[in-house]
Amino acid sequence: MVFWNCYRGKKVLITGHTGFKGSWLAIWLKELGAEVYGYALAPSSDADNFVTCNLAKEVNHFEGDVRDRNQLKDYFNQVQPDIAFHLAAQPLVLLSYQNPAETFETNLMGTVNFFEAVRQTPSVKAAVNITSDKCYDNKEWVWGYRENDPMGGKDPYSASKGCAELITSSYINSFFNGESCCVASARAGNVIGGGDWAADRIVPDYFRAVKAGGKLTIRNPSATRPWQHVLEPLSGYLNLGAALFLKGKPFVGGWNFGPEDSANYSVEDLIEKILQIDHSGGYTVPENINKPHEAHFLKLDISKAVNRLGWKPVLSFDETVKFTVEGYQAENDDSKSVLENRVQQIQNYVTKAKSKAEWAYR
Repeated sequence: MVFWNCYRGKKVLITGHTGFKGSWLAIWLKELGAEVYGYALAPSSDADNFVTCNLAKEVNHFEGDVRDRNQLKDYFNQVQPDIAFHLAAQPLVLLSYQNPAETFETNLMGTVNFFEAVRQTPSVKAAVNITSDKCYDNKEWVWGYRENDPMGGKDPYSASKGCAELITSSYINSFFNGESCCVASARAGNVIGGGDWAADRIVPDYFRAVKAGGKLTIRNPSATRPWQHVLEPLSGYLNLGAALFLKGKPFVGGWNFGPEDSANYSVEDLIEKILQIDHSGGYTVPENINKPHEAHFLKLDISKAVNRLGWKPVLSFDETVKFTVEGYQAENDDSKSVLENRVQQIQNYVTKAKSKAEWAYR
């Protein structure tokens, strides 16, 4: 992967490296030879991927809140990174109903503070803000959203991500001319994989129910989502960061990373597929459950990433679920460390990519 050689020996700063996607990104960047620096809140539990992989000893770890602008700027100034990825966020829809103010403070002002830090650190040549497919004004269309579709969001989380995209666009147009630093945003769907133990997410909830000897309760069984293993969007982020660093302006702006157009499956489809591999659980669908608004149908058009970035997804739905279940099972496997499992899954993913995706050869 010649295209990714740009990370070797570079200082890469990740906000939110103690989170699910952030911790996986830190592992992958370290495997690519980057000097990884992380700025984030402390892990939320001892079950988190950051903890089980013992990443505090593997990367440069700093605990801080992205709402603290001065502390974040000071850390950027101390590290002098070449590339920065912004993943620190309040990532849960249901929690955004419980704590809307904190969600907006973190996801809006955290984004502003990230770009202020980038703006005042001349060493940064490329920066990627990671948002969500929920940034779009969801009209429950059967076709995928394109990067130039309107931003929106009916719940606080989705609205905060739409706002974060507007903030990104404003900073690109006002402060980042593509000469000194190139900036992009990356939008992905529902990401699954070993190491995710966040509350109110369907796969962690399933494995929590298994541990407790009970059954998973599904509140929206027919809701359709663009399920991806965590390595799929991360490969997109890495390609985007490298393209910004090496080629600059043509890659500035918003980018979608999702599964193939035909690869959207319902929540019930996902759990049924998990049960074909992991036979220890089960699920129930209660009647007349009182639930806050969540999008029923949402998918992304990834044509831009496929045609201009040379990126495309690698794993089928069956492979996505298999990788995910194996990731959780590895946390109970005493034969090797959890970090070894994560590295092995990255290597297996890249091997598959070499037979399917153009980006794996560059």
